[in-house]
Amino acid sequence: MMKNTIAGIGVLFVISFVFAYAPVQASDNAAPVEIADVTRSTQYGAQREDFEVGVGRNKGFIVLPPGAPPEGRSRPWIWYAPAFVRPEGAIPDPSHAWMFRQFLAKGIAIGGVDVGESYGSPAGRATFTQFHRAVVKHYNLAPKACLLPQSRGGLMHYNWAAEHPECVQCVGGIYTVCDPSSWPGLAGACSAYGLSEAQFKEHLSEHNPLERLRPLAKAGIPILHIHGDADDVVPLERNSAELARRYKALGGPMTLLIPKGKGHQVCPEFFERQELVDFFIEQAERSAKAAENELDGK
Repeated sequence: MMKNTIAGIGVLFVISFVFAYAPVQASDNAAPVEIADVTRSTQYGAQREDFEVGVGRNKGFIVLPPGAPPEGRSRPWIWYAPAFVRPEGAIPDPSHAWMFRQFLAKGIAIGGVDVGESYGSPAGRATFTQFHRAVVKHYNLAPKACLLPQSRGGLMHYNWAAEHPECVQCVGGIYTVCDPSSWPGLAGACSAYGLSEAQFKEHLSEHNPLERLRPLAKAGIPILHIHGDADDVVPLERNSAELARRYKALGGPMTLLIPKGKGHQVCPEFFERQELVDFFIEQAERSAKAAENELDGK
């Protein structure tokens, strides 16, 4: 009896372990996803819609520019992460207004979904897939999103993008976390994956953005990062600089802007950077045009 009990526990552990770190597969894209409980407000001078999405009823949002896109075209959009949709400590916040108002003026929507402190885990990635599928359909958004990962948002966006490069137009990051061993550390991130620290270390290459760049490089997805050389929270060399070295070695196009003497902070060098805004506007237009050509069968 004892042997059977131990064996049963072992089987359950193995099954739980496999499902904890198994990546989300492309077949997840088949099922339709709806949004629910929509509320409306104003942010950055535009209409914001908050809603619940996916099987976990995660909180998502979209800020919509005025007017409809030209007939036959989907709306380009910026996907921001990490999105914290809550009464206190919500982000994006007023520090993003300078950038976001320019996007909205160009007809570009802005959205995100709250997956908590997922650190790029498979569960968070699954919710990202559901969010993408829901908002593209509901709001007539371009299938290829322009990703804006800020800080920890890098773990979320890059791990999702590695599995869905066909859904990514570009990546433009602000002091982006690219390696969970750098921040928050393996001990800090492992519980989000349902793993022990030792298990997470063993399977780190499956969840580390630095090890998962090949699909993005193969697709030729352009990347731009802004990262200060005085960042002692998310060090430049272990994150954006290392990602740039690896991405370029794979043949991927990447630009790295390094504000001298700047750390992990809110300042114009990061949040009022015209190069980043221009990069997104150019890529958003390409995304909308590509979607239009696909509809026209070109």
